[in-house]
Amino acid sequence: MTKRIVIALGGNALGNTPEEQLKLVKDTAKPIVDLLKEGYEIMIGHGNGPQVGMINLAMEYASQGEVNTPYMPFPECGAMSQGYIGYHLQQAIGNELKNQKIDKSCATVVTQVIVDENDKAFSNPTKPIGSFYSKEESEKIAKEKGYTFVEDSGRGYRRVVASPQPVEIVESDIIKSIVNNGNIVITVGGGGIPVIKTKDGLKGVPAVIDKDSSSAKLALELEADMLVVLTAVEKVAINFNTPDQIDLSSLTLDEVNKYIAEDQFAKGSMLPKVESCKRFVENSKKDSIAIITSLEKAAEAIKGETGTVIRK
Repeated sequence: MTKRIVIALGGNALGNTPEEQLKLVKDTAKPIVDLLKEGYEIMIGHGNGPQVGMINLAMEYASQGEVNTPYMPFPECGAMSQGYIGYHLQQAIGNELKNQKIDKSCATVVTQVIVDENDKAFSNPTKPIGSFYSKEESEKIAKEKGYTFVEDSGRGYRRVVASPQPVEIVESDIIKSIVNNGNIVITVGGGGIPVIKTKDGLKGVPAVIDKDSSSAKLALELEADMLVVLTAVEKVAINFNTPDQIDLSSLTLDEVNKYIAEDQFAKGSMLPKVESCKRFVENSKKDSIAIITSLEKAAEAIKGETGTVIRK
């Protein structure tokens, strides 16, 4: 029986420049195509932290210059990052499909994700984006544009936006159609473009949805058998970076809850990944599993040879 997988790639794993990214995605393409060859249905979500920051900075800088460059809102910057990361990924995967003489395709879907405009995250924006400013500059911009700024690690003041939870993936039907035809789809880039429902239809909002949360939501909506979250480490650990560190090969939901309560997972890095995996496993209609591992070990982890498996 064919198994359906959602793979969540970290934005940092894709590099910081277009040139670096083009090289790195070639290494990403082969294990993904190998999985397709083995009979898996594949959807790929990805982060966009460095990329959307770069686009936002460039557009912000250009809009302040002498040339009449319009200011680019943050949802549009997110859409740009989805397009160019998707282009690189689908090109590398497409080339690998041809190299292996597999008659399948890979396509990117620019994806909107509905969020709740009453999500508490909107009243407590925490995700830093864009340039660093002095206190005076940040106060001036905040007054002009209504942005929220915070002091960031002694380096200056940065704009912060909300990080709400995903509620619904707008393009899930077309994503499902692509996957049902045996093709690879790249979607929910950067967590998806956050949109809210209004009386006039959908409207983009300046926010960043966690890409692992959106990948878990996608996996639930399309009834995936497996969510694979790729990060910098081969296995999840407790007592991380101490002499007592223990790498974990498997976790039950009860163990996940216990370790979260003990603050075993760092809030800015491993915690959202573990929480997204937990959400997927506990809400799946199937006996689905989630895996956290590194990009290099992905193929082995899917075969059960390494990584951390989370199951009910």
